[in-house]
Amino acid sequence: MSEEDKHLSTTLYQKFPVRIERGKGVRVWDTSGKEYIDCMGGYGVALVGHCNPRVVEAIKNQAEKLIVCHMSFYNDAREDFLRRMATIAPRGLSKIFFSNSGAEAVEAALKFSRRYTGKPGIISMSGGYHGKTFGALSATYSEKYRKPFMPLLENVKFLPYTTTRIEDAVDDNIGAVIVEPIQGETGIILPPEGLLQNMREVCTKHGIVLIFDEIQSGLGRTGKMWAGENWKTIPDIMCLAKGLAGGVPIGLTLSKPEIVEVLRVGEHSSTFGGNPLACAAGAATIGSLNEDKLVENAADVGGYFKDGLLELKEKHRIVRDVRGLGMMLALELRFDVRNLLLDGIRHGLLMLYSGKNILRLLPPLVMDKETISQSLETMDELLSEEERRRNV
Repeated sequence: MSEEDKHLSTTLYQKFPVRIERGKGVRVWDTSGKEYIDCMGGYGVALVGHCNPRVVEAIKNQAEKLIVCHMSFYNDAREDFLRRMATIAPRGLSKIFFSNSGAEAVEAALKFSRRYTGKPGIISMSGGYHGKTFGALSATYSEKYRKPFMPLLENVKFLPYTTTRIEDAVDDNIGAVIVEPIQGETGIILPPEGLLQNMREVCTKHGIVLIFDEIQSGLGRTGKMWAGENWKTIPDIMCLAKGLAGGVPIGLTLSKPEIVEVLRVGEHSSTFGGNPLACAAGAATIGSLNEDKLVENAADVGGYFKDGLLELKEKHRIVRDVRGLGMMLALELRFDVRNLLLDGIRHGLLMLYSGKNILRLLPPLVMDKETISQSLETMDELLSEEERRRNV
């Protein structure tokens, strides 16, 4: 038993048999010195690469100046981050609330919506995932996450992600619609054409707050700064987290001014939110996305990666589907992927899963085509081994 297992609540996490010691760019190394290509990316957190030089330098500099500064005081690092964030935020989402995680960002969005509309009803999507705190969990679809903690928030309706009939579910109780522009946890599921646009129209018509959860899909992951841009749709509130500070915990809830400004002092806050260290790392991350052309790189090399996955689909009968945009990709198989994940570790490739039969790929946006080719070669070998194991 490892020292971690001795002390941690180990039942809460799926643990893999590898001890990561250091990382750089798209690669990590374990304590024995073995090298891995990281297509897991810390569940998408390693957005600008492990130990991105800009982020590391920003953290070092800020740690020597100031680490703690509550939001009741002004701070230069926070102001610098806010200036940079304003340059990339969707049009109209000009007010920002700081927190420390994606679930917290969602909790804030749900509270802001309730306060603004005075209505408790929420429409969410089948397959949607928004976090495991009580409010976020209430809007999360999966029964395996929800059932042990029932009852959750009332007045939550789940609609099929394939529907374009949002208006049929609207009643006088509905104050918010929350959706991932691309569903991540469920297996990189893209919305049907017209879904997001229809949501925008219905929410505008009925005075409902439209919330985009871009925690996994935002910040260049799909080859555009925001996944909603792929469907030319802007929400009223947007939730961000994961890779926004290069690996340092951060959460943001972006909002139209008229929504958040109905709240009074003290009605929602965060002790650690907006701390100088996270803000400095976040400013450096935005700098890397822009100055290192990582959004454009995600579109380019992501397309190359997806083309390679499609070739694997043609070659291997156990591959059912390939999905995704940019560097947010999935390979759906006809069997459980556990063996492939473990075999990948042995072959120096780290991958993520969605459910039992989907390989999810969220590599850093700094990935290049040579590394993708290496990854595809390894995946080809892994799929061949699995077919031989299953006599396919």
